[in-house]
Order: sequence, then C-alpha cells, then structure tokens
Amino acid sequence: MRSSPPTLLRSFLAGLLMGTADVVPGVSGGTMALVVGIYEQLVAAIHQVFQAFVLAARGRLADAWRHFRRIPWSFLLPLGLGIATAILSAARLILHLLATYPMQMRGLFFGLIAGSLLLPWLRLRQRTLREGLLVLGGAIFAFLLVGIPPRVVPDPALWQVFGAAAIAICAMILPGVSGAFLLLVLGLYEPTLRALTEYQLFYLLIFALGAATGLGLFSRLLHYLIRHHHDATMAVLVGLMAGSLRALWPWMDEMRRLQWPDTSDPVGSVLLLALVGLGAVGVLTWWERRRTFHSASR
Repeated sequence: MRSSPPTLLRSFLAGLLMGTADVVPGVSGGTMALVVGIYEQLVAAIHQVFQAFVLAARGRLADAWRHFRRIPWSFLLPLGLGIATAILSAARLILHLLATYPMQMRGLFFGLIAGSLLLPWLRLRQRTLREGLLVLGGAIFAFLLVGIPPRVVPDPALWQVFGAAAIAICAMILPGVSGAFLLLVLGLYEPTLRALTEYQLFYLLIFALGAATGLGLFSRLLHYLIRHHHDATMAVLVGLMAGSLRALWPWMDEMRRLQWPDTSDPVGSVLLLALVGLGAVGVLTWWERRRTFHSASR
C-alpha cells in the first residue's frame, strides 16, 4: 500500500527530531518518537526487520522474503533518512552550541523532556499503585544512572566501538535514556562524534554493525513487553524520562554534581528556552492528538 506524500514527510520530520535528539547527551530519540506518536509503530517495525534477518540466517529464505514484504518500508525508510540527515548535519552544530551555550541548551532540552512526561502516562490503560511504583523505580534508576561521571577513551579498540554502539543504540527506542549519554559514560562520545565529523568510514562501519545488532536484539524484548505488559512498560518509561531530567539540569560541575545558579549565570535565557521547549512539546502533542482524533473518526 502506497503512502501519501504528507505521510512520508511526517516520517522524515519525525526522523529529523529523533536524530537531533540522539546527538544530544541527556535526550533520547525514543522520547521524540513518543512525542510525535510513532513509538509503538517504530518498535514493531524494527522487530519485523530483525525477524526477517533471523529467518534468512536460518536458511528460511522464502519465509524471510515474505516477512520483508510485510515490513512498513514507507514508514521506516523516510524515518531512517531523517535520522541519518539529522545526525550527519547536526553533529558539528550541536557540538558548537553545547560548547558555547551549555546552560541554555540544557535548559531547552529540559523543557522538551519535562513537557513530554505526560505522553506515555496518557497511554496507560489503567493507573494503579503498581504503575505508580514502577514510575518511581524507573525514575530512581535513571536519576542514579545519569549521575555517573563521563569519561573519554581516546583511542578505543574495535570491540569497544562495537559494544558501545550495541548498548547506546538501545536508547534510540528507549525514552528517557540518552544514547549520547551512554556513549559519554562508556567514554566513546567524543571519538564517535569525531569519526562522524571526520568521516572515519571504518570506525563508522564497526559502529553501525554494533548498533544494528543491539537494536535488533533489544527491539525484540521491547516489542514483547509492549504487547504483553503494556501498562507496566509505559509506566517504567515515564519514570526513566523523569529521572533522566537530572542529566539536563543546566547547572552542574564536571563530575555531574547538581548545583544552584549563581548571580553570574544566565538564568533568564535558560528559563526562556525551557519554556520554549515546553511550548514546542505542547504544539507537537496537540498536533498528534488532533491527527489521532481525525484518523479515528474516519
């Protein structure tokens, strides 16, 4: 079934948002997928691709081909193109902005993520004590995780590149946990950005292989959890998003310890950009709910 140009454009724009988010430490591409309403569709599509590869690896080529034909390529291809475009074009810009305006940039993304917390919560079919405890547990886990000090591995071995990519890519479809931040913790954030900006093709190939492996395995688990434990999964995602706000607090030292602003800090511009982030999520949420309402009423 062919997709209309607006649908293809929507997938491409969603990919741009996800790719931009994945470059920024503390922001998750999965969060952006939730914001624009494609999260469950994305996880299911990635799971289908992985299943097709598994069938092909087992020698069941006819079954694999049938599986490939059922994959929603009209959704995945423009989405992937948007992600790649954002990552390749945003790497230099994001590095410059983070280095030049670190507090303001964290304020902007703090507002974006804080405004997104309502989205997975609204997807719950029921909101009981169990869901509340899962939110709390996810928040505590993410809060402690993002407090780990960053490090740098100046010349990583290929197995380190492969392993770090396999771990970090999971954050692309896990709201609240940033792939860029996981690379920071593992020490491969700066080497990977340098490889992107300097077009180190062999490094990028190993990274891509690790990312494909990690994404395929993790999407299988996440697909199962969403299908069989939807509310529990969404509750944990709310907690992960809430706890990860620590990584975006505008005022912290080199060891990621939280601080209060002093009189010399640009508090006004940070608050303004946080409000801009909140407003942007509000517009996206309104647009998505309006689109969902019109789709359901047809």
